[in-house]
Amino acid sequence: MMKIIDAHSHLWLRQDTMVNGQPILTLENGRSLFMGEVRQMLPPFLIDGRNTAEVFLSNMDYAQVTAAVVVQEFIDGIQNDYLADVQKRYPSRFLVCGMCEYRKPGYLEQARQLIAGGFRALAIPGHRLQTPEGRVMLTCSEMMDMFRLMEKQGIILSITLEDGVLQVPEMEEVIQECPDLKIAIGHFGMVTVTGWIEQIRLARHKNVMIESGGITWLFNSEFYPFDGAIRAILEAASEVGMEKLMWGSDYPRTITAITYRMSYDFILKSREMSIRDKELFLGLNAARFYGIETEINLPYIKNMSE
Repeated sequence: MMKIIDAHSHLWLRQDTMVNGQPILTLENGRSLFMGEVRQMLPPFLIDGRNTAEVFLSNMDYAQVTAAVVVQEFIDGIQNDYLADVQKRYPSRFLVCGMCEYRKPGYLEQARQLIAGGFRALAIPGHRLQTPEGRVMLTCSEMMDMFRLMEKQGIILSITLEDGVLQVPEMEEVIQECPDLKIAIGHFGMVTVTGWIEQIRLARHKNVMIESGGITWLFNSEFYPFDGAIRAILEAASEVGMEKLMWGSDYPRTITAITYRMSYDFILKSREMSIRDKELFLGLNAARFYGIETEINLPYIKNMSE
């Protein structure tokens, strides 16, 4: 069986936060108040709004996904306490990322505490670093001190960037300053936005990888089997090599439109990718990069419709 590892997922117990001065709150039936409008944040059968590890594990087992990397995003609120508990209870199935409040000074000390508490990775939603005083630069002194600390401690950075090329020069500077910092760039460079390939090209550096969290959302207008996403994966591979690319689902947001298995099944069924490329993209690259050694037998369970 092909090893499948999800490099970009989310978990939370409840959304209750503010982003850009607007509330994000869990409602009912999988819905959330999201920046002034009601959005279907989760599948409607999750009536309590809890996006838990146990529900995700059920989806992972059904879809035969070995392990998942859980990143964080400001729109979900900071979930460090819950994710630390998830890591403790399910160490072989999840690698969780801590997250600091990067929009206010003092996050370097927060990062130290998270690392001391056992987090092996930190997430930065780089596309949400706007503050009333301006955008927090990835190259500011406190951020660079944090990156140096992470490099020294062997902590992985999972980061999503602003659309296009805005933060690419900053990332180049970070990579030059911290050449041994392991970096995973998310959302496949925001592949449907002009300039995405410049984000992909950051993976020409030895310790930088690209993960495809949200790629089915970005190509949602064409829907399954996401031929445009397949073409984008192949284009990215022509730039940096398939060994630098990893699959990510962006669970659970993407499964309001498709099933969890569908978020990678279109790759398995593609005739444009070789079996070896599928093995690398869907699991082997992530296993190597994140140091995930989990081996688990997840048999295929036939649906009642089959």
